[in-house]
Amino acid sequence: MGEFWPVPDVLAYLAGQWQVRRTVRDLAGGDEGSFEGTTVFGPLQRGGLLHEESGTFVWRGVARPAERTLRYLPGPARGTADVRFADGRPFHDLDLTTGWYVADHPCSADLYRGEFTVRDEARWRTVWRVRGPAKDLVLTTDYTRVG
Repeated sequence: MGEFWPVPDVLAYLAGQWQVRRTVRDLAGGDEGSFEGTTVFGPLQRGGLLHEESGTFVWRGVARPAERTLRYLPGPARGTADVRFADGRPFHDLDLTTGWYVADHPCSADLYRGEFTVRDEARWRTVWRVRGPAKDLVLTTDYTRVG
């Protein structure tokens, strides 16, 4: 697993702008893609952060714009987060107090398992492993703080 950097307050840690590089591997079909862009974690009016990601996704040689929005709300324990899709549906919980965390998200018959690793004050990574009848993917995302 390597060395982890504990984060006492995930929302305070994430606030700001991050450079994003993601690889997407389809283990069933052998295809590989990539995403490059930025993620901004900005304040929400009622507490928490609005996660806005935008950039370019390349799949099978075709580049297209891509974006997503998530909401990171204060979690049940101090320093944790409740991550939700833009429409408010639950996605996963997040606790980086040890610098490492695993979260699950069932999606239809597929299971998304995310591993979150904090390297230091300016670098963290997520690895989502997606398994099920519809998908067999690994999505690895590296975040580097801007500024």
